[in-house]
Amino acid sequence: MVTSRDVAQLAGVSQATVSRVMSSSAKLSPATKAKVQAAMVTLGYVPHAGAQAMKTRRTNTVGVVVADLINPFYAEVLDELSRALDTARFRVVIWNTGGGSRHDALRAIRERAVDGVIFTTATEDSVELQAAVERNSPIVLINRVVKGLDCDQVTSSNVSGGAAVADYLLSHGKSRVAFIGGPQKASTSRDRGIGFLGRMADSGHAVPSTLQFHGEFSHDLTAEIMTRLLVMADRPQAVFCGNDYMAFGAIDALRASRLNAPQDCWVIGYDDVEMAAWESFNLTTVRQPSREMARAGVRLLLDRIHSPGLPSRRVDFPYELVVRGSTNQSAASSPNVAAEAAAETTLLD
Repeated sequence: MVTSRDVAQLAGVSQATVSRVMSSSAKLSPATKAKVQAAMVTLGYVPHAGAQAMKTRRTNTVGVVVADLINPFYAEVLDELSRALDTARFRVVIWNTGGGSRHDALRAIRERAVDGVIFTTATEDSVELQAAVERNSPIVLINRVVKGLDCDQVTSSNVSGGAAVADYLLSHGKSRVAFIGGPQKASTSRDRGIGFLGRMADSGHAVPSTLQFHGEFSHDLTAEIMTRLLVMADRPQAVFCGNDYMAFGAIDALRASRLNAPQDCWVIGYDDVEMAAWESFNLTTVRQPSREMARAGVRLLLDRIHSPGLPSRRVDFPYELVVRGSTNQSAASSPNVAAEAAAETTLLD
């Protein structure tokens, strides 16, 4: 087995210098780095991850907790997170919640099996997450946030985005509308509902309880609910879904009933995943910049790993209402309704 001592001997440097090259030390000259790296390639040397972790007390591994990889939103976020972490030379371990994965991720931090964890699925009822934050573990929340939790958090303006949907529908004469949201313990679903339902009520067109639904971020469940709405004597003019994945279910239910959007019922989603622009869906939706949010989360986590004492920060990204064919036949040439110019970073108390 090739060792760092062999590399040092071939490069004509000390073993300590080889270690500094592997840790990307800025104190070495480019010529020295090049000489050591060339020796590594010649000998086929691969650093032992376990030995490095013992020396540096870091694993160069980050855990990522996602909710449902079937949902294209999480697939896009995970793709960008992986790219950003790979650029920073960190490996990625993925936990898909549903089988206790959230607890596995927190245990991995406690046992120092990973250097930090990025959560895309945090909820307010996580006692373990609160305990990890109190231990000053490197944790970042992306997408869903938890009010009052003293850790770095990245989200988008969900309340304002939901209100913008209500404004858009009312401006086009759609006052009998339905809302199909996800679980209320998820900040994304709760805040989008608060913005949407609140603005409808303030405008004198409160959504009746019979047209409000809260369940899971599920394509099939949304399709079932939509099917029931479509057979109502006074079916809604439009349906706002908690995310795009759910909205796809609503559109599929329309097709199964030999109806379509926008002629028979308008459908609006949230997230603007890549599939939303496909001709088969052509979905009007509220865009949140998932890839930018992922990159911001990685930057915050790396800062936290290298400087644990930093004050907690929250980054809020702007939303954008993207009008497409599921609400307007002429939407292909319609301008998007944008709001809030740039992401804002604030320090959490």
